[in-house]
Amino acid sequence: MSLSPHEPQIRTRQVAFVVYDGVTLLDVTGPVEVLHQANQVGSGQYETVLVSAAGGQVTAASGLVLAGTITPNEAGTVDTVVVAGADHLVDGVPSEVLNVTAALAANAPRVASVCSGAFVLAALGLLDGRRATTHWRHAAAMARQYPKVEVVPDALHITDGRYVTSAGISAGIDLTLALVEADHGADTARAVARELVVFMQRPGGQSQFSTAMATPPARTELMRTITDTVVADPAGDHTLPKLAATAAVSPRHLTRLFQNEFRITPGRWVERVRLDRAQQLLLDGHSITTAARLSGLGSDETLRRAFARHLGATPTEYLRRFKTI
Repeated sequence: MSLSPHEPQIRTRQVAFVVYDGVTLLDVTGPVEVLHQANQVGSGQYETVLVSAAGGQVTAASGLVLAGTITPNEAGTVDTVVVAGADHLVDGVPSEVLNVTAALAANAPRVASVCSGAFVLAALGLLDGRRATTHWRHAAAMARQYPKVEVVPDALHITDGRYVTSAGISAGIDLTLALVEADHGADTARAVARELVVFMQRPGGQSQFSTAMATPPARTELMRTITDTVVADPAGDHTLPKLAATAAVSPRHLTRLFQNEFRITPGRWVERVRLDRAQQLLLDGHSITTAARLSGLGSDETLRRAFARHLGATPTEYLRRFKTI
């Protein structure tokens, strides 16, 4: 049945994924599933194709096969190109991957990469003079190999002009949610995030790490209880006496436990968790005062001191560097 004149027609957007032997599977399947769910919730309308040099089958690094890929000529002009990553790209990008990407990117309004896929864009010179990110493990290599690129090693995804680059693996989902939001608005992106049971959405400038992620798992149930309590509610009452009472140990003993487990005092660890929360709040658009209050840091001055101590920057400088464009 045709749409009535009063019903909005949704334009179909063509999204091409550059794939090749050895590609990281989740760099492809994660973003594809985001676009599929965008179609399912009714607001998005995407057609996805897998593009390789020769078409046919390619084998991912996991050994699973991606079938039905097409060539760049068969793909034609697309709206968005997404270059998936692979570890071997860091050591050199195969010419066929460069050729496929160059052909697709020539006329595409938007060009994105997941993880080390940024090395392909950098090798083509597309990121010269631009800010970009990649997996934290490869950031130094990218900066060294492509000095004309301003590599931001600690962001989930960055938009600079028509180019969007993201960190590793699961960050491709965050990147694609951001693309859906740009195309169809926050409501659609939130609906997709709910279906996928993921955050909507980790801000592009958010660190690839949080204190909770960077801290080794506690070896004892007592310490896991303490750390989980703080992470769940950074703004709560987490003074040393309060934490010690929760753990049913003395403050001195809890301090020894933190030093033995994490080589850090309880107070400094709590401050780092609160700083993680403040960073996210600022990137979400909260004021410095609100971020300080909701994160548990308390005052503007305490927040500024924490930023200076751990990040070497003021909150304003942090936002200027990491806020998604």
